[in-house]
Amino acid sequence: MTERLEVAKTYKLFIDGKFPRSESGRTLIVADGRAGGKGREAEVYAHVCKASRKDLRDAVVAARKALPGWSGATAYLRGQILYRIAEMMEGKRAELAEAVRVVGSGTKGTGKANLPALSIREGEKEVAAAIDRVVAYAGWADKYAQVLGCSNAVAGPYYNFTVPEPTGVVAVVAPEEVPLLGLISLLAPALCAGCTVVAIGSERNPVPTAVLGEVMATSDVPAGVVNLLTGERAELVPVISGHRDIDAVHAAGVPGELPRILREGVAENIKRVCVREDVDWYDAAACQSPWWIEPLVEMKTMWHPSAV
Repeated sequence: MTERLEVAKTYKLFIDGKFPRSESGRTLIVADGRAGGKGREAEVYAHVCKASRKDLRDAVVAARKALPGWSGATAYLRGQILYRIAEMMEGKRAELAEAVRVVGSGTKGTGKANLPALSIREGEKEVAAAIDRVVAYAGWADKYAQVLGCSNAVAGPYYNFTVPEPTGVVAVVAPEEVPLLGLISLLAPALCAGCTVVAIGSERNPVPTAVLGEVMATSDVPAGVVNLLTGERAELVPVISGHRDIDAVHAAGVPGELPRILREGVAENIKRVCVREDVDWYDAAACQSPWWIEPLVEMKTMWHPSAV
């Protein structure tokens, strides 16, 4: 009897609420670190689409189209949708933990694992923290404006208020470590603020990013609000930096010259660039703070005459 070969899954991109393949036709191999080990041959766990520059530009177009509806939604509704994301992540908890545990080296397509896989306990810990983070920002959705905004003292018969407004389209560049928790920690504050997102997932283990796309598709998130890409940072980061329709960047764990390249994008369209370093992703007090929302909003000051 012939031994059956398993069909390895090819995860797609998530753009505009759909699951397209890369227009380039390229894919990356994700090696299963549990079957091999560091520097040794490992089994193929899955394939993921390798996003191109055009895929990124298409994602920005989708995010821009979705921005008026999402930024114009009530804070209560955004909070409810974020909570729905957490509910769907809870339903995929086992699959997400399995995805987090895999460590691949798909960027080279070698089929060798860079690092040994995480333990079951470590995978479950990261997924639990990621779900809790989404719940935290769901709670902040109708509260952060009171923290970041203020009523200003003025001399005269006027009221003066400063209120935060969403910056616009935010590019997220996730860290290599904690591929799910890092991505969620950067993405959730932007959604909470009313921004739309184009996110580049972990290069070393892109599977949690791909699975998160499946979560978003069933989470009441309007099409185009969240766009998730898998691919090589060296190819995509310069496009983010120079893209004039990206209004802000929220990144962490970006190596080498890439932080400098991202910051140079300020010269293109005065985009706001926040590159976080040395983050303890499990520090809830730090990562669930409204000050993670602050780099992704603009402040609007309004004057109103007071009654005489």
